Amino acid sequence: MAEQRQNAKTAGVRDGGSLRITWVKSAIGYNQDQKDTIRSLGFHRLNQTVEVPDSASIRGMIFKVKHLVSFEEV
Repeated sequence: MAEQRQNAKTAGVRDGGSLRITWVKSAIGYNQDQKDTIRSLGFHRLNQTVEVPDSASIRGMIFKVKHLVSFEEV
């Protein structure tokens, strides 16, 4: 039964899928760990879009900076 539960961060994770993430708001004025997360997702400049594999770790990073990015499943 515990295997069937999912938390909010990993809900909808698909094996083999990918996510298209767009950096839409500047990280200026936010904590350094959020700026580092933006860099870890592969962003270099504002309004850039990257496509990354869908995984629990990527979803966790998106959850951490959800106020700075938008994303969609591809």
